[in-house]
Amino acid sequence: MDPSQIKPFLPASSKPSRAAIFLSGSGSNAERILDRVKAHADAPLEVVVLVTDRPERSRAREIAAAYDLPVVANDIREFYQDRGCKRVSIATPEGRALREQWTDALRRQLSLHDIDFGIFAGFVPLTNLTGDFPCLNVHPGDLTYLKDGERYLVGLHTVPIERAILDGLDHLRTSVIIAEPYGNSSDMDSGPILGLSPAVPIDLQGRPLAELTAIAARRPEKRPPGGYKDELESIAAANQDLLKEGGDWVVFPPAVLEFASNRFGTLNDQLCYQGQPVQTVEYDADSATPRV
Repeated sequence: MDPSQIKPFLPASSKPSRAAIFLSGSGSNAERILDRVKAHADAPLEVVVLVTDRPERSRAREIAAAYDLPVVANDIREFYQDRGCKRVSIATPEGRALREQWTDALRRQLSLHDIDFGIFAGFVPLTNLTGDFPCLNVHPGDLTYLKDGERYLVGLHTVPIERAILDGLDHLRTSVIIAEPYGNSSDMDSGPILGLSPAVPIDLQGRPLAELTAIAARRPEKRPPGGYKDELESIAAANQDLLKEGGDWVVFPPAVLEFASNRFGTLNDQLCYQGQPVQTVEYDADSATPRV
């Protein structure tokens, strides 16, 4: 393989890349990345703006004030409601059209900041900004885990955690991917897997797997607004919190820094790392190990 043929995700530059961090909630992942960049003597990126779809419910403004950053805010719930749509969803043609309108509005707001790439640090809405520039996303599931040749631990909310539990796995991992445009549901979490966290043990809180499986079997076919609010979902949410600390906070900051350093690229749709083809890179607190 000729390393000179590898296509980097970012253009070569003598200046640090300009990044936007997107967040919808507590912003703990964003803070870990900002702290890592601040501690890096010669950081390969500069975070230039925080972006939120929940300006009144997230900590975006608080974090922005602490790190002296501007905020781009566009409340997606308000956007949908102002246009007569009660549910924030892309499940209908109307919902998809509104999502594109919302994305266009966000695109105009971001145009002032000259972004090279985005960092989705707990950003809930699907958005086709992912087609404008690379967007790294942290995902609560091991996307190298396959069933019938397809990524199995995919989906929103606690779905990946629940799938891992119900499949009898004893651990979880966080994946860092390059998010892709959401075209249809089969595209969910389909981007290149840049990084994988250490394993985090699953805690079933003393409940037998058969009991949790029975709970899943009793659920309605369609997830209610606000979630199922059952014990399986509660246990999955608790495990997601454990995964954030043992997985997200370990893998996301170094993967972001290495991405900004152009250590990742592609050759004929094959992910490459430091000039070699890889499946992904496994990160722990002190090292990065390519998985070929």
